[in-house]
Amino acid sequence: MDKKIEEILSWYDNENPGTISNLYRILMQGKLGGTGKMVILPVDQGFEHGPAASFAANPDGYDPEYHVRLALDAGLNAHAAPLGSIQSIARKYAGRIPLILKANNHDLLGKSQDPIPAITASVEDALLLGCCAIGFTIYPGSANFKMMYEEVKDMALEAKLSGLAVVIWSYPRGSNLSKEGETATDVIAYAAQIAAQLGAHIIKVKPPSGHIELDNAKKVYSKYELPYSTLADRVRGVLKGAFDSKRIVVFSGGAAKGKQECLEEIRQIKEGGASGSIIGRNTFQRPRDEALEFLDEIIGIYKG
Repeated sequence: MDKKIEEILSWYDNENPGTISNLYRILMQGKLGGTGKMVILPVDQGFEHGPAASFAANPDGYDPEYHVRLALDAGLNAHAAPLGSIQSIARKYAGRIPLILKANNHDLLGKSQDPIPAITASVEDALLLGCCAIGFTIYPGSANFKMMYEEVKDMALEAKLSGLAVVIWSYPRGSNLSKEGETATDVIAYAAQIAAQLGAHIIKVKPPSGHIELDNAKKVYSKYELPYSTLADRVRGVLKGAFDSKRIVVFSGGAAKGKQECLEEIRQIKEGGASGSIIGRNTFQRPRDEALEFLDEIIGIYKG
């Protein structure tokens, strides 16, 4: 085993062999297999943002099979999606790429300032479909945090007992935060810490901005002169929050933006020491050939 992979798996020595095996499968898949880096294609946007908003830019994306084929042909580490999408492709693509079942979701039809996702799939579903992991979204900063954290705690325990890995999308949002605070450098580091404390093996967060939200954090950043002027600096701070870099942390691609802007962001994320990217709309909303070329450039950055 590559020493880097051995080191990463050693962070999870408390887990059972099934969970370690599934983490190994994700780490060894695709063009980045064995490097300790990963790129994952998440396609929960149809549920989260609506089908037209997600797929009209590239109508092939209305079909869930398009996405798993894109992930396979691009040489990615895994593909994540909600229950219906995974059910529609799991048999045909069984064993060909690690699948992550997104076990909770919310939609935009409700207008609550404090989001709370619904449980939309089970550990049993993940096992029946041959998935390597289950995924959850939590919203630190929401007034509904208590319910979310308790749901994740219960299902994560069931997943681990069944030999699955646990992925947490930790997205600060809600009435306790300003809009700018959702991506503040201190808040994103806090979100990574919360996900790690909830037992995540892989943590997904957004790239942190140069804003600091919390008053106590402003004092600490000033007192200890913590660096946050560049994205790479801020990524290092987030990794500190993830058990001093002893958890796999991947960064989202966020809203659709220009190719060069995306690539520069990923260079900074890589420089900061992150494990990789979990990037959806900025890839699958592009024409297939362009998306494959773009993903190859992203993989090249992480390969160094």
